[in-house]
Amino acid sequence: MKKEYSPKEIEFYVQKKWDLKKTFKVIENYNKEKFYCLSMLPYPSGKLHMGHVRNYTIGDVIARYQRMIGKNVLHPIGWDAFGLPAEIAAHHHNISPTIWTKNNIAYMKKQLKLLGFSFDWDREITTCNPNYYRWEQWFFLKLYKLGLAYKKNAIVNWCPIDKTVLANEQVINNCCWRCNSIIKKKWIKQWFLKITNYAEELLNDLKKLDDWPKKVKNMQKNWIGKIEGIEIIFKINNTNYEFNVFIEKKYYHTINNISFIKILYNHSICKKFIKNIKIKNFIKECSSTSFIEKKNFSFHNMKYINSKLFAKNIFIKKIPIIIVNYLSDINEIDATIGIPQYNKKDNIFIQNYNISIIQNNKKVNFFKNIEKNNKSLINYLIFKKKAFYKKYYHLKDWSISRQRIWGTPIPIIIQNNKKFIPLKEKDLPLIFPKKIFNKNIKENYNKKIKNNLNWFYYNNNGITGQIETDTFDTFIESSWYYVRYTCTDENNNMINKKKAKYWLPVDQYIGGIEHAIMHLLYFRFFHKLMRDIGLLDTDEPVKKLLCQGMVLADSYYYIDKKKKYHWVNFKNISFNKENNDIFDNKGRKLIHHGMIKMSKSKNNGVDPQDIIKKYGADTLRLFIMFATPPTMDLEWKESGIKGMYRFLKKLWKFIYEYKKLYNNYQQIKKNKLFYEYNKEQLIIQLYINKTIIRVTNNFEKDQSFNTAISSIMILFNKFIKYKICNNIDYIIIFNGLLVILKMLYPFTPHICFILWKYMGNYNDIDYELWPVITKIDTTKIINTFNIVIQIDGKKKYNLSIPKKYQNKQNYIEEYILSHNKISKYLRNIKIIKIIYIPYKIFNIVTKKK
Repeated sequence: MKKEYSPKEIEFYVQKKWDLKKTFKVIENYNKEKFYCLSMLPYPSGKLHMGHVRNYTIGDVIARYQRMIGKNVLHPIGWDAFGLPAEIAAHHHNISPTIWTKNNIAYMKKQLKLLGFSFDWDREITTCNPNYYRWEQWFFLKLYKLGLAYKKNAIVNWCPIDKTVLANEQVINNCCWRCNSIIKKKWIKQWFLKITNYAEELLNDLKKLDDWPKKVKNMQKNWIGKIEGIEIIFKINNTNYEFNVFIEKKYYHTINNISFIKILYNHSICKKFIKNIKIKNFIKECSSTSFIEKKNFSFHNMKYINSKLFAKNIFIKKIPIIIVNYLSDINEIDATIGIPQYNKKDNIFIQNYNISIIQNNKKVNFFKNIEKNNKSLINYLIFKKKAFYKKYYHLKDWSISRQRIWGTPIPIIIQNNKKFIPLKEKDLPLIFPKKIFNKNIKENYNKKIKNNLNWFYYNNNGITGQIETDTFDTFIESSWYYVRYTCTDENNNMINKKKAKYWLPVDQYIGGIEHAIMHLLYFRFFHKLMRDIGLLDTDEPVKKLLCQGMVLADSYYYIDKKKKYHWVNFKNISFNKENNDIFDNKGRKLIHHGMIKMSKSKNNGVDPQDIIKKYGADTLRLFIMFATPPTMDLEWKESGIKGMYRFLKKLWKFIYEYKKLYNNYQQIKKNKLFYEYNKEQLIIQLYINKTIIRVTNNFEKDQSFNTAISSIMILFNKFIKYKICNNIDYIIIFNGLLVILKMLYPFTPHICFILWKYMGNYNDIDYELWPVITKIDTTKIINTFNIVIQIDGKKKYNLSIPKKYQNKQNYIEEYILSHNKISKYLRNIKIIKIIYIPYKIFNIVTKKK
């Protein structure tokens, strides 16, 4: 081992060892407890960013720790390789998306290996590989046969920039989630998956996810958006025409105070009973409103007109009906009640329009007694079949069609008579021909389809027709990849059920909270689909979810004469120390925008490779985990990186210079020397034990890795200051350093690998178990016991009492009452009595003078 710490040299050496030995390759061991640790599937964009580094470092730290506590750990990696960004990037660079993606994967794989992540690379998945997506085509055909996949004309979200359909979850504030352009609404024939069939279970099973962030569960709950209530049957006065009016569960108590009924402008009543030309014009105006305007409707811009119709049922003789342009975000609700006395929105509505139509509600006398109990009234209506329970969901079926080439082909033949014929299993995988990607790369999707219709024509086994030209939403690929990791060598089935049963569910999943209502909802849905088809046995895919915070960095910009913002990377700035002005390398004065998320658009990213080259992967990993708890945003500061680098150099130097520790340790072991600790030795050994317990709890209970690292550093500093006087001191510090290397190993595996060997260990630290505490007799150093001091039942202090007083209550009273920390509370106060619970509580009951 060299005298100076050289991270580049040692990290390359250790990574080579791991590759040659296949250290992290894992197989099923049915006699050993498993642990499945997974970070979200990366998109091969071409370059790692600090968000990637943080995500995969957290996962790697957890995986390495779980191995050390004796578990069989699956820690895989792969590539979410299809998708629009690759197609657009390939278009700009005039190469095939296949080549673009493969090149990016190769480059990013190299970057990941530089960071020393303990992935089982033998299980690597690439979702654009036909051997992978053939099984999702197979699965789709199963869903189609069961009626869970279907195609229909639908109003869809259309991105005019990317020229493709977006799922509802991919529209944020009426804009495309990817390019931020305002979406349009179109009627297009699209493929859907019936996620609404699972709305209730997706909602109810959130209760099973005890180790998921509350925020994620609430986001999914709100997106599913269950509304429960009853629908009461009304009739239009003087007719036999019946219609249903929805009353939300929270308004059951208002059933005796309905002021009016609101119906939507496209309700069937409007077509059947409206003759008045003014009302017809209102309906026509509402109907002609653009889709986007309707999308933005709310009660704030609600418009109405009195229909001049009245409704009745068995307990209401006459109630007015008004027609409105908006009722609810849930389209299926087309009639509901107006209750201004109880509903703030209804009250604002009638105030805005000065509506005074709440006088006409005449109830049938017959129901006087029942009216006193709303629950009884509801039960009576249901018994009489004049009402029924109803529930609605905000969640809509998942639109999975995408008008792109770089995606999984949908295995359906469309015949000339528009009939759909599913491909046969023997014809899978369905693969787009290479010529589509390699020829006329600059052509857009529509041109490729138009110019290659000859390929899309299918003639086999007497079936003639055109192959479906849409591809799957790429969220399909990322909805089941975690299962395929359990059996990547399975060639005959989508899943090896025995292996999946061993590994699933995922024990720890790591990824950003921005995926809460897209990926995290979709893959819960897919898991249930796979279960119901008989491929899996569990209800949920993941036990514990960790949503890491963002990585933030300082950002700087200047504004040009055309009022355009130009963001400048921190490498190209300089500071004027006299007046704190900031300039770029061309002398332009800059504005400091503060700490914001690292991004290309703000030019404030830090290249992980630059940091690795300068300080080493271990330093970067240690800083990432030390700077802040994993769920909080991390503020990038190079001063923090330098601090971690100094610590690792100090650790290296200390162990290098104390090589003699090893010789003393071996000599003591050889002579089988029996020894007894003195007080100083007991104190340092006790501190080692407490640190092991503290760091273990940091891993197991709250995943506060930053606190764990801090505890390890404090322990190391105690070793530096500890005075070694004899062989017992040598062995305590030697064993203590082994403990430090084991506890640091999940964070900084390369340096720990080398130092572990240097200290005379023949085995690799990768196979070592987590440290355990050393049993010691602490009676020599623990000469006190703690008592909680209360005044009138309220805790005031936690006081250490000399052990010599433990059986002498009079002495304890005198010691406590005269203690300066307690006596200050007793000024001008009369003590009535003292309640003492031995070794626990000393309560002083007082009366103010």
